[in-house]
Amino acid sequence: MTASRYAAKPWLALLTEAQRAPVAPDDSLVHALRRVAAETPDRVCLAYFDGRLTYREVDELSDSVAGHLAARGLEPGDRVAILLQNSPHFVLAALGAWKAGAIVVPVNPMYKSAEVGHVLRDGEVAALVCSGRAWETYLRTTAADSPVKIVLTACEADLQTRDDPRVSGLDRLPAPADTDDLTAVARAGHPAPEGRAPEPSGTALISYTSGTSGTPKGATNTHRNILYNAERQRTGLELPDPPVYFALAPLFHITGMVCQFGACLVSGGTLVLAYRFEAGVVLDAFAEHRPHYTVGPSTAFMALAAHPAVTREHFASFRMISSGGAPLPPALVERFRDALGPYIRNGYGLTECTAPCASVPPGLEAPVDPASGTLAVGLPGPETVVRIVDDRGEEVPFGEQGEIVVRGPQVIPGYWRRPDATAETFPDGELRTGDIGFMDADGWLYVVDRKKDMINASGFKVWPREVEDVLHAHPDVREAAVVGVPDGYRGETVKAYISLRPGAGTDPGELVAHCRERLAAYKYPRQVEILPDLPKTASGKILRRELRSRSNDG
Repeated sequence: MTASRYAAKPWLALLTEAQRAPVAPDDSLVHALRRVAAETPDRVCLAYFDGRLTYREVDELSDSVAGHLAARGLEPGDRVAILLQNSPHFVLAALGAWKAGAIVVPVNPMYKSAEVGHVLRDGEVAALVCSGRAWETYLRTTAADSPVKIVLTACEADLQTRDDPRVSGLDRLPAPADTDDLTAVARAGHPAPEGRAPEPSGTALISYTSGTSGTPKGATNTHRNILYNAERQRTGLELPDPPVYFALAPLFHITGMVCQFGACLVSGGTLVLAYRFEAGVVLDAFAEHRPHYTVGPSTAFMALAAHPAVTREHFASFRMISSGGAPLPPALVERFRDALGPYIRNGYGLTECTAPCASVPPGLEAPVDPASGTLAVGLPGPETVVRIVDDRGEEVPFGEQGEIVVRGPQVIPGYWRRPDATAETFPDGELRTGDIGFMDADGWLYVVDRKKDMINASGFKVWPREVEDVLHAHPDVREAAVVGVPDGYRGETVKAYISLRPGAGTDPGELVAHCRERLAAYKYPRQVEILPDLPKTASGKILRRELRSRSNDG
């Protein structure tokens, strides 16, 4: 058998001694929190507008949440879904769930009822933490058709007093009568239950992702998976001690969970939260809190750079800025640096490898492939092996394209109760990403395409079939095919091609509205084109590649 060229890890020569140092964590973020709370209890852990919570307070408040959940009947291994924006309530709920021995199921607040319902039922979720507004608007009905038996609602205007009017949705509303108020529960002083500390190999998260098939699957990120990548952030970013992180990526997303929340706790730093992205609010938070690090999609950096009030001083405190989740054009990197100072460092990862498996470390800049103009996404870490393989699973030489596969301590053990999908995606424990890329001889990784038809809109994954199913529910639609098309702001956007039933008079605007009512904002098609017939193979399969070519040519 030929020795693996990738197992030699050529990227190690480009890493510093600190970045190459072994990392083998064997506990959890709960243990990390308690360590910092014992050593520096009065250090600020969370900053939320004008609100501050110290490590001691976060430890005590999350203890009380854990005690309440246990008293309400939550058992070790039960699932707790959290559907919240970037606020301290998310952090307290997650830590409280873990202290109660539960598994956290983070849910995108943009999900509509049917999307949330699938997660609650598939994950057999026992407890739900959400905003009071979402509960009153649609989650009460959604949860009624699920195993949920415990509901905590959060008024995300709590724990601060600024009430910035630019942040929509940050309203002061009383807790619904049929739920428990999260802030009140946290302040009640309940002791955490005994004997429920997380085990490193235990499941910390069930992160729902469409991955490479149409039905959302739950990726089972372990406590060790999370802590490994969080520790790699701590050792690799070269930030001041203690560091200040700004949560630009949402905490419900694996990037925000690991590279902001997790990395901050293991570093004993301060995590700055601003509820949801609003460019002016974010810039003001940069000026007020002087963060050292943030990570987010390229679209967020485009919005910040375009804000009329932005100056170089807003970014003067940053030691490093990273981008992930959406393609990062080289031109954007240079425009941003020329105008505002920082060099945006690329990164690459998936939910299935608990966020990053490659990144651009401090002191280096990602090369641009001269043939394609593609910006490298980074270098793997020292315990990680990234390989490029062909359709038979055989390694291809450096510089040649193939599927990216990943092996390392951040790779999850599999999908929640999906043994077939686990066997297909993780043969022998190695992650088949479904992404097409190549690696150069120095170890720089490039991502150039996707093997499947997944659409990546502003860092969020969209599976075409889910959108097509919604379109097919419209009475006038005969055929529907959805593809991703290039978009200067979102990286990709969703476009639908439709053929209509005889005599139908539906227009594209009505079809967009039909989808907007039934899908999260990033999923519904921004463009709809009606054709007499959609191109098909001889067997009747719609040819998405021809539709993509049509969009690119147009």
